Amino acid sequence: METAETATQAAVIVAIDGPSGTGKSSTSKAVAAQLGLSYLDTGAQYRAITWWMVSNGIELTDPSAIAAAAQKPEIISGTDPSAPTITVDGTDVAAPIRTTEVTSKVSAVSAVPEVRARITDLQRSIAASAEKGIVVEGRDIGTTVLPDADLKIFLTASPEARAARRSGELKGADVKATQEALIKRDAADSSRKTSPLAKAGDAVEVDTTELTLQQVIECVVTLVEEKRASK
Repeated sequence: METAETATQAAVIVAIDGPSGTGKSSTSKAVAAQLGLSYLDTGAQYRAITWWMVSNGIELTDPSAIAAAAQKPEIISGTDPSAPTITVDGTDVAAPIRTTEVTSKVSAVSAVPEVRARITDLQRSIAASAEKGIVVEGRDIGTTVLPDADLKIFLTASPEARAARRSGELKGADVKATQEALIKRDAADSSRKTSPLAKAGDAVEVDTTELTLQQVIECVVTLVEEKRASK
């Protein structure tokens, strides 16, 4: 419920970047919910366009085929942190975009410049229309998508901690295989020519290896509140 205090607080745009398994999604959703902000999972948008490409038989080893199809799907992201949604051409894809098949192909699709341009435009328009502010999580938000964000946070954690968390999410997953997959994905995302995974020079780095999720949330909430108070 909105109070007089939240109604008068300045809108704040928060960019949270970092590799998989650092607690980005859980932290971003909780922080947005606690502070009355909108929330956007940009990774879900790249997964959604990848899912569409797979479903429509686009040749994913051919960047020109991916580029030619980049404008076709209609992707809509709901920004309520307590119940974020994502649809492609009207179909709810929240579950199918999390499959192993999509996960294994998302780096190839998201490396194509035309795909990044399309999704980046979408992300910027969502952030611009968030009246009370928004928490946007991804891999290139602070560096490329929203370089003028009010607050940039880069979450990190050791590969071991990230693999343990991610395999906990993927019930029964092999921790070692999960760790290898994460490292491979990091390498692909960090080395791509267009908008690589990178920490912005003015980002606050938070190492979550030894922290509980609640501690990470509290840390980020404090940073956002400080930023909002100084606006």
